Parts: sequence; structure tokens; C-alpha cells
Amino acid sequence: MVTVAGIYAYAPAIAALPLASFLVALFAGRWLPKKGALAGILATGGSLVLSAVTLVELVLTGEGYDERLYTFVAPAETFDLGFGVLIDPLSAAMLVIVSLIAFLVHVFSLGYMNDEGEPGLPRYYAGLGLFSFSMLAFVFASNLLMAFVFFELVGLCSWLLIGHWYREAAPPSAAKKAFLVTRFGDYFFLVGLVGVLATFGTARFAGEGGFPAVAEHALAGETTVNTFGFAPETWFAVLGLLVLGGALGKSAQFPLHTWLPDAMEGPTPVSALIHAATMVAAGVFLLARMYGFYALLPTVLAIIAFTGGFTALFAATMAVVKDEIKQVLAYSTISQYGYMMLALGAGGYVAAFFHLTTHAVFKALLFLGAGSVIVAMHHEEDMWLMGGLKEEMRVTYLTFVAGSLALAGIFPFAGFWSKDEVLFETLVHGLGANPLLLGGYLLGLSAVFVTGFYTLRMVMLTFHGDPRTDAAADPHGVGWNVKFPLAVLGVLATVGGYLNPAPLAKLTGAEVDFLHRYLDGPASEELLTSAHHYGDLTHKWAGYTAGSVAGSESATMLAGAGLSLALALAGAGTAFVLYRGPDPDRHTEGLGDLRTVLVSNYYQDEYQVWLAEGLTLRAATAADTFDQGVIDGAVDTVSSVSLFSGDRLRRLQTGVVTNYAALIALSVLLGLAAFAVVGGWL
Repeated sequence: MVTVAGIYAYAPAIAALPLASFLVALFAGRWLPKKGALAGILATGGSLVLSAVTLVELVLTGEGYDERLYTFVAPAETFDLGFGVLIDPLSAAMLVIVSLIAFLVHVFSLGYMNDEGEPGLPRYYAGLGLFSFSMLAFVFASNLLMAFVFFELVGLCSWLLIGHWYREAAPPSAAKKAFLVTRFGDYFFLVGLVGVLATFGTARFAGEGGFPAVAEHALAGETTVNTFGFAPETWFAVLGLLVLGGALGKSAQFPLHTWLPDAMEGPTPVSALIHAATMVAAGVFLLARMYGFYALLPTVLAIIAFTGGFTALFAATMAVVKDEIKQVLAYSTISQYGYMMLALGAGGYVAAFFHLTTHAVFKALLFLGAGSVIVAMHHEEDMWLMGGLKEEMRVTYLTFVAGSLALAGIFPFAGFWSKDEVLFETLVHGLGANPLLLGGYLLGLSAVFVTGFYTLRMVMLTFHGDPRTDAAADPHGVGWNVKFPLAVLGVLATVGGYLNPAPLAKLTGAEVDFLHRYLDGPASEELLTSAHHYGDLTHKWAGYTAGSVAGSESATMLAGAGLSLALALAGAGTAFVLYRGPDPDRHTEGLGDLRTVLVSNYYQDEYQVWLAEGLTLRAATAADTFDQGVIDGAVDTVSSVSLFSGDRLRRLQTGVVTNYAALIALSVLLGLAAFAVVGGWL
């Protein structure tokens, strides 16, 4: 019989299999059937099976796993640096999510990419394999150093895949923008990593020796660490904000969100992978993984919450006026990850991960559904050129509607349950602690109406009404490799919310909040990664008190769920009424100047270009002028004096002995004369 450690010992293979498919596709893909797609499907399918087995084993045994694979610097020396595998409830569940989406994206790519006759298919499938490997390794990373390495590799892979069609003008530009904007945030992450190592001597996440546990003991006065002259709580907040910079960049939160809409220039299956399970999910997962540390930092939590709530509404408003179906989904992704940040900042660790899980399903479904529509429309993405696809694409329509209702937060689809819990956690824990949480809650609640509106607008323009072009009247058919992933994700988007139906649990008293009990299981307690432990820390250090609102917690949750559902239905109903008629464009055009501002994305790109060129470039030019003129000038002056003196002294070296004798004699006479003058002899 295989022991627990024996089963967990195969965990590195979860990431190694996609890495193998990357190598196969890269070096042999041009000679293989489907250009390397089959290798990717087999590899991610194997990763999915291993991830599922790992998850089942953790649930059945209640034992986690924290094992070092490679040591750079031994723990007994200055720093504890190495690569390792951490399997706890958080990572085990996330491995299943990432490998499932990666597997379905590989299958979908058979129908989407191969249909085009794309010449770069081996490179494409190699990129998918490397992307999957990077994210899976990031998920089970046991320390912050390893997480940073694969965090960066995820960014590199996104650059490769977004710019896949490099012969066109837009994709390389979008890839470069994604790379630069996220690198800006990653710079702060790197500085934060160095700060963590310098402060705690370790970057490990779990255990009593992990830096979150050490930080907790330091704040309680039970141990001391090097805080470089700052108060511990101040220095820890600085470290938390630095690492947060990397998370904001990867998860496309304000103000580092501008790269994500441009990333739609990549192939649609890549968009599904980036938005649902890899690139954008990495930032939120990083904060969830470090939540034992962030739970000690009330100010940082409040900043995270308000930033998330603001981003949720801010991005949702821009989705209202977009013409391309993938652009709507892009701004939707920014908004939904804002909800996850809002939950984390409010102490809702479980709620954030719950929404991360449901969002991965319904957002992958929506992007792949959009890909199916794009294939059928001969690669047209403008929704105003669609319409009437409902009867022609029944499987795509039904599954897309399921994903849309989940996104809008309509009962009983998955997004209803998770979004409701996000808002509830923000309301019940934060009102008495920090006004930023109340602001975040109100912003997130307002975004519910806008989300319902733009989601149904997208469905109406794409599938309902009369066909507005010949391509919409006679769409291209799609095969099983497109429909199969849609069917799987459609089912999950419909029933996935019952993984943790908190309002139902409060209403009936039934033990159906499975995710709460799973994340609080013995494996989490063993590794000090318990959601319950994190929740206690959040309430202890940040002052969040459950039940601080009027009335019982159950009544508050049910009232909040009802309000959220009413807002979602109101937004969806408004869109249905406005866009079901024969002339839907007049409603969007009727926004006037507001539409111009929204279409221009609040001029975010313009002000960032101004910051880069008008401010940063000028400051850099001035600094360069000062460096060249003053700093280098001073150095050059000193060197010129040295060179001049050396040149004159060099001329005395004639190589003639009589000259040297004369110089020696002259030097002796001058020396004697000097002594005579000083001694008063003359």
C-alpha cells in the first residue's frame, strides 16, 4: 500500500508533465499529429488525475505535506533558501482548478487554433505547456522565493502567448505592455521578498518556522526580528505592501490593470487560461497563500479591501460600452478579481477562495464560449456584427447563458453563492473596524447592478435579435472539441456554487458549507495554514468582529443575499429591455460624452503614457544630465589631473644613467637646503 508521503511524493509530476509537453511540442511538434496538441492534452490530463488523487488523499487522511526538494542555502546558515512542495487544502484544491482549466483549454485549442491552419502551432502548444507548468509549480511552492521565480515565469509565458501572432501589429505591442506593466508591480514584490528574507531569515510559508508564524510571535512580543529601526507592525506593513504590488500587477487591479484588456490580442484559448486559472489568478492566490501574514496587518487589509471594491465597480462601468465580446469579458475579469481582493481585505479568506474557484469555471466557460462564437463568425469579435446566433449554436448558447448567469450572480448559479459570501464577509466583519471596508462594500454592491447589466447586454447583442451580418445568419459550425469543454464547464457553472452555499447553511442549519470545513481541516491545522486560524488572526489584529451589524448573522446574510440578487436582476432586466429591440445601438450611443469617457477607459492609458514620457522620462533625462555633467565631470577632472601628472613624471624616465645620477644629486641638494631653512641654519 502506498503511504501518504508516497502519494504526495508524486506531486512534482503534476507540474513536470506539462513541462515535458512543452519540450515535446517545442522540439518535435512540427512532425507530430496536431503539432503537439496531443502531448499537451495527455500531459494536462495526467496532471488533472494526479491533482485529483492528491486532493482526495488530503481529504481522506487529513494530513498535509511540506517537503524540501532542493536547498540553495541551508537553514542553519544566514538564510533558509530552497525549493519545496507544500500540499495543504489551499494548494490541493487550486491544483485541481488549474489542471482542469489547462486540460480543457488544450482540448478546445484543437478546434480553435487548428481550424485556422496556424503555422506556429508547435510554438503555441509549447507555450501552453510552459504556462501550465509555471502556474502549477507556483501553486505548490513552499516558500516565497520559489513562488517569486514561478510568478515571473508565468509573466514570461503570458508575454509569449499574448504575442503569438507576432506578424501582426497589435499582439506584440499588447504582449510588451503586459510584460512591462506587470514587471512594474513585480519590482515591488522582489524588494518585498528581499525584505522578508532580511527580516525573518526564511521565506517559508508554513509551519512554526515559516515567516507568517514568526511575524505573529514577534507582534505578540514572544520573539524578536530585525525590523531595521521600525516598529514591528510598521515594518511588516511595509513588507506586505511591497508584495501586494506584485499581486496588484498580476491580478490587474487598479492602477495596474491596463495591460489586461490589450491582452485580448492573444488567441482566445490563451485568454481563457490567463483569466481563469493562471496569470490573473496568481496575484490573488499569492495573497491567499500569505494570508497568515496579511491577517496581522489591519491597515494593509483595509487598503486591499478598498482597492478591490473600487476596482470591481471601476472596471464594470467600462464593460458597459465595449463592442468586442472579449473586451467585455476582459473588464469583467478585472472586476471579479476586485471582489476577491475585497473579500481578502475584509477577513473573508474562504469567501475569496470560493469566488476564485467559481470564477475560474464560469470565466473559462465564457471565454471559450466567446471563442466558439468567434470561430462561427469567421473570427469576427464585434458584437454589433452578430445577433441571432441562439438557434444556430444551441450548445454554445445554453452554456454561455449558464456562465453569464453565474457571472451576474443570479440564483442558483455558482457566482451567486460566492459573490454573496464576499459581500457578506465585508459587511459583517468590517463595519466596526475601518471605514475603508464600508466603502469597499458599497462599491462592490454597486458593481452588482452594473455586472448584471453588461452581462445581459453581451448575451442579447451576441445571441438574440435578428442576424446583423451574413456571417451571423450562416455561422460556421464547431466540432466536439469545442463543445465538450463548454459542456463540462457549463455543468460546473450551474452547480459549482453548492460547494459552499453559506446562505442555505444559515437558513436551514444544515452542514453544507463544505469549503469552510475543508479549508479548516486537520491538514491546515497541521501546517498552520488553517482558514479558521487566519480568520482568528484577522479579527484579533484588525479588530474585525463578526456580527457587528444589527440583527443576527443569519438574517444579515439572507438580507444581503436578497439585496445582491435584486440588484443583479435589476441590472440584467434593464439590459434585456434596452437591447432586445431592433435598434439596440441607440441606447449605447445615447450615453453621449460619458460613453466617450468609458470607451477611452477613463483615459488610463493616456495618463500612464504621460507619467512614463512626460514625467518619468524627463526626470530620467535630468538625472542623466546631472550624472554625465556633474558626477562624471568630477571623476573625469580627477582622472585628467592624474593623467597629466603621470605624463609629466613619465618624461623623467629617460633610461640614461647619468640623468638619474644628476636628479639624485639635485634632490639631495634640495633636501639639504630645505632642512637648513627649517632648522635655521641659513
